Amino acid sequence: MPKRVPDLASAPKPIAPYSIATEAAGLVFISGQVAIDPAGGPTPDDVVDQTRLVMDNIGRILGDLGLGYPDIVKTTIFLKDMDDYGAVNGEYGSYFTDEPPARSAIQAAALPKPEFLVEIETIAAR
Repeated sequence: MPKRVPDLASAPKPIAPYSIATEAAGLVFISGQVAIDPAGGPTPDDVVDQTRLVMDNIGRILGDLGLGYPDIVKTTIFLKDMDDYGAVNGEYGSYFTDEPPARSAIQAAALPKPEFLVEIETIAAR
């Protein structure tokens, strides 16, 4: 299957020149998502609220593709501050009722905008 960039009606608009998701070989690669409200609301100040918004946005993107959280096989979490790891982990983990995907979590020197505290990229399988 050649690379395909799907149309995603529910995804927040990108803040830079990248595709929100790309599909190839039965895998869906979702670009790193930050706490952007697709309805245009403000970015939450709290890392748990940002994590929830990010995970909800990932869920919307997966839904547009006919997929769900159980289809996620790998995530990478980028944190502005590793001290937020426990809080992010608690909220993130609540989205996986079965076996969670493989995951990495790292502290990034900076995220795309100063107000962003967490970014999550995802790989899902069809």
